Amino acid sequence: MLGRYDRGSPGGEAKVEYGDGTMRVVKPGNFVRCAVTGEEIALDALRYWSVERQEAYSTPEAAMQRLKAIGLAG
Repeated sequence: MLGRYDRGSPGGEAKVEYGDGTMRVVKPGNFVRCAVTGEEIALDALRYWSVERQEAYSTPEAAMQRLKAIGLAG
């Protein structure tokens, strides 16, 4: 997980590479955007993402909504 110093300078949107159970900050920032809702997700609060699509989700419901939209969930 990210430490206090891995997040970089305060403010702004981070660029993150998502892996299986891990993530790597490519461009420092304090948040990423939910791919479904567009809302800001603090890096410390980020729990849901897709490795295949390299997308972050604010909630499990947002992740499920994306899966339904691409036809992977019923």
